[in-house]
Amino acid sequence: MGTVSVDELQFKKKLSKIEQFAIKDLLFKWVGEPTEGLDDFLPLEYTEDVFAKMETKLVPGLLINEDELFRYATITEANQIVIAVFDQNEELKHRIISLDELLIGKHM
Repeated sequence: MGTVSVDELQFKKKLSKIEQFAIKDLLFKWVGEPTEGLDDFLPLEYTEDVFAKMETKLVPGLLINEDELFRYATITEANQIVIAVFDQNEELKHRIISLDELLIGKHM
């Protein structure tokens, strides 16, 4: 999962219910299908501020890779799913989830 510049991405302004469900389903599988379900493990809320996204309601958030906090997931105009995290310097980073990562079963 490579980091990309936010300037390189064009996020959708609205997400359909199907797209929202697809993000939640992908995250559920990506975090290893927790037995308590995604809504308890990583509660998400749909928002449309500058762009549409599924944001975490957890404070401070889900820890990823021992030093990053999950912030939100969204979809680009090119239908790429993007994960946003805060790094150890509290800088917001965006990563495109590749099909290879999903097929291999790489977890957060």
